Amino acid sequence: MNQTSDGAGTKKPDGWGGNDFRKILTNQLTYSLSKDMYSATQRDKYTATALSVRARIVKDWIDCQQSYYRLDAKRLYYLSLEFLMGRLLKNYLINVDLLDEYREAMDVLAIRLEDTFEYEWDAGLGNGGLGRLAACFMDSMATLNYPCYGYGIRYEYGIFTQRIVDGYQAEAPDNWLRYGNPWEFPRPELLYPVRFYGRVEKHSARTEWVDTSEILAMAYDYPVPGFGTTTVNTLRLWGAKSTRDFDFDYFNSGDYVRAVENKTNSENISKVLYPNDLSLAGKELRLKQQYFFVAATLADILRRFKKSCNNLNMLPNKVAIQLNDTHPSIAIPEMMRILIDDEGLHWDIASKLTRETFAYTNHTILPEALETWSEDLIGHLLPRHLQIIEEMDRKFHIQVARRFPEDFDKASHMGIITGNAGKVVNMARLAIVGSHAVNGVSRLHSDLLKSHVFNDFYMMYPEKFQNVTNGITHRRWLLSANPGLSTLITDAIGDGWTRDLDELKKLEPLTEDTAFRDRFNAVKRENKLRLCAAMYRVFNCTFEPDFLLDCQVKRFHEYKRQLLNVFHVITLYNRLREGIVPDGFVPRVVLFSGKSAPGYFMCKLIIKLIHNVSEIVAAHPLVKDKLQVVFVPNYGVTIAEVTMPAADLSEQISTAGFEASGTGNMKFALNGALTIGTLDGANIEIREEVGEENFFLFGHKAEEIFELRKNYDPRKYIEGNKELAQVMHQLESGFFSPEEPGLFQPIVQALMDGDHYCVLADYSLYIACQEEVTRAYGNRDQWTRMAILNTARSGKFSSDRAINEYARNIWNISPVTR
Repeated sequence: MNQTSDGAGTKKPDGWGGNDFRKILTNQLTYSLSKDMYSATQRDKYTATALSVRARIVKDWIDCQQSYYRLDAKRLYYLSLEFLMGRLLKNYLINVDLLDEYREAMDVLAIRLEDTFEYEWDAGLGNGGLGRLAACFMDSMATLNYPCYGYGIRYEYGIFTQRIVDGYQAEAPDNWLRYGNPWEFPRPELLYPVRFYGRVEKHSARTEWVDTSEILAMAYDYPVPGFGTTTVNTLRLWGAKSTRDFDFDYFNSGDYVRAVENKTNSENISKVLYPNDLSLAGKELRLKQQYFFVAATLADILRRFKKSCNNLNMLPNKVAIQLNDTHPSIAIPEMMRILIDDEGLHWDIASKLTRETFAYTNHTILPEALETWSEDLIGHLLPRHLQIIEEMDRKFHIQVARRFPEDFDKASHMGIITGNAGKVVNMARLAIVGSHAVNGVSRLHSDLLKSHVFNDFYMMYPEKFQNVTNGITHRRWLLSANPGLSTLITDAIGDGWTRDLDELKKLEPLTEDTAFRDRFNAVKRENKLRLCAAMYRVFNCTFEPDFLLDCQVKRFHEYKRQLLNVFHVITLYNRLREGIVPDGFVPRVVLFSGKSAPGYFMCKLIIKLIHNVSEIVAAHPLVKDKLQVVFVPNYGVTIAEVTMPAADLSEQISTAGFEASGTGNMKFALNGALTIGTLDGANIEIREEVGEENFFLFGHKAEEIFELRKNYDPRKYIEGNKELAQVMHQLESGFFSPEEPGLFQPIVQALMDGDHYCVLADYSLYIACQEEVTRAYGNRDQWTRMAILNTARSGKFSSDRAINEYARNIWNISPVTR
């Protein structure tokens, strides 16, 4: 096919321009959907548009994959239980540089292109930052021409749809596949058996896992086109299929439930992201999910490897596998099982090849988030893998004893398997021992891994530990999400920033340009109006766009301290109703959005508190025109894309030392929001980049938190601050829940019993910092200068930079261009 190059560097095939787009769209409507303009629904028009874009991508996709084989390139395999992709149509149109052409051609379907975007559901393949990071990384891998594959699970129902009923979070199924998915390509020819249960037989020369129960993993592929390049990588997701659809004998006897029971039970594995694991059955299903997807993935990786190489000793030279958190870490004993039992390699050789192939990214220091599985559960579900883990643990004990001969207890303290009667397998330790590289995701986080969480392992393997600070793809989070600001930037400095985010530094001199500041402010207000319209359209609520927009949008967790933010709201409410309105006071909208885990009682209660406070604030005649509290339900990528461009203030207020990195903080800063935050996660590096004077810092530092908690007395802070005492009394007395006075007593009790996340200790510092925010916003010219500098100095936080660091320092892979 003859091709021509466009201005962005993407090659466009001949026949993709002018009226040809209209013909392509009508052909898809006719021949793919069997519809005409009389019968086509608005959703049909979206689907026809998506299918036409898909058709544009597939030729490059096939050519790209063939080039990897032809060049025998070393490939990266990114294993993640989450890929929070968001809507793809606009993103793909931007990446292949066809947005304007499609916008013009949509008149043939009698619909605006922007309206078609609203018919795409967010893919329910993730929960929060972990999955969104994986999606950003996939975009950067393709844009930078790295030969990479993402692997995960095709969840039929995603995590859950959040609804608010009387102020409480209620969970409903996220049926995101209800109308099909035009982006996925089912691959029924790629079916891999995945085994569970059974027993282990030892023979003289080998070990065999027998009498197992099988489930089939079927591949579903998504193309991932890079920006301004012909590289199209693959995201491959696994769906669970029964080995037989139904039992014909039961069916003939009229027992129709029993006839399909095996099929239903088998396919539960890929039904829901993070099934509730409070029960033993829930725990077993979670572990099944994790093994299911890594077993199918490794089978697929080795199939691809063997197409061009039969020498397993070359595996680390051709394959790099990145474990995104501990969820896929069962892949390490699975690789060992394959190399030893199926391929007949000696343990030491298999161990070396496995270690040199795998790398592990840690995403948390929270003890409860450092995954463990009971030895009994692994032994029941994966008996051969437990044997391998036990042998890895035994050999590791020997290594520790040799490394620290003077410390007899260190080996048992560092074990992969710990405990006495109820032994558990520590998956993070398994990942560290079984990988050649371990990285944290911000400088502080990586330092804490080395100095606290895994200090013994760092002393054992100092060469393994690295840092790769997270990043975001600015193609989605600025170019796509904030078209007004993107146009303003391009008009001012050109479009080089779309490929090299450091180009944004050219904006710095424009902070003194009055016309540029005015346009910047106009874009911000337009983005607020866009958010208002979206909230009214979807949730029938809105806010005052001329107020300071103060946003905390993220997953709910006590360490993220949405509660501290609520305490500030209550304090403002108390001041305003008492007539305390200081000079220079700025009206404020405080916007919350985020989901709590279904079983997380405390966070669900905080969501209820936010709604009750919102109602009381809105009902007070002296307060409602100066303060608004808004909760946007069902937070996801699409809501984030309209919220972050509109925000004035970004709340990044986690307890110092608890947030690994954060990426929402980067998205807000890139879009010109100022941050109020602690020295936690990537906040530290953001503050260094944007300038201390352009960041609102408060709170105890991580090392101070560690010391503070040794002799922590919550009452000291309450007794020493009248406003805090008032807030606590209001919660305890039922001021915000008059019909149920004791409703928020558990929050009070948790704070009085230890205040694990130091909400009370940081309260007065936070309130003082918020007063500084108010004063700063009162000087709009200076605020705008600060906002522009946040955008201009966000270059470090591109996922392109992060991926280049992984490729160079961990994966040892090179770009492949055609």
